[in-house]
Amino acid sequence: MNYIVDHIPKGKLRPGTKMTPTTITIHSTGNLESTAKNERSWLTNPTNDRVASWHICVDEKEAVEAIPLDEVAYHAGNNTGNRSSISIEICESGNREKTVENAVKLVAKLLKERGWGIDRLRRHYDWSGKICPQIFYDGGKWTGWTKFKNDVNKELISMNKPIMPNPSNQPSPWAKEAWEWAKKEGLLDGTRPKDGLTREEFAVVLKRLVDKK
Repeated sequence: MNYIVDHIPKGKLRPGTKMTPTTITIHSTGNLESTAKNERSWLTNPTNDRVASWHICVDEKEAVEAIPLDEVAYHAGNNTGNRSSISIEICESGNREKTVENAVKLVAKLLKERGWGIDRLRRHYDWSGKICPQIFYDGGKWTGWTKFKNDVNKELISMNKPIMPNPSNQPSPWAKEAWEWAKKEGLLDGTRPKDGLTREEFAVVLKRLVDKK
């Protein structure tokens, strides 16, 4: 998924007020035809007279960051949410399954970067009582919201799993000392000891060796 940083200028919808976020709030756009880029364009459209904004909007192809994540956006319906939460708008246009999948990955990444768990996730509904994100609402049970949080948690667990070394791609005993030396000297990046060396890579190794003299 492509991630675009395209901040709107400071003004009515971006006050520039710094914040230290403690939660992530999930919304859905309520627009069946608008993409993330279109939602970003609407924020700066001269005919837009609403005082409502968001940090990141995500669709089936990409995510667009419109306001820095350490600044206030007007999205929660009350000051507490606006001044403490990163807002994510999920587009309702296009391939819904792919869009939600992208949202899951995006939210998991944000949580991981901050050392947070899914207990930090909020609905717009949790701040103001508005039925939003409406794509997860099913008459009061919010089963879609529960599934979304569970999917984010699964993604987060997967991201936090340690990468185990491949035992079949470790240096042979007779080459281990030389391999460790080459890593220490910065001649090799220390990966793929069993792989072949291209002429390009060999040229890089030679140059690194010459540069050390």
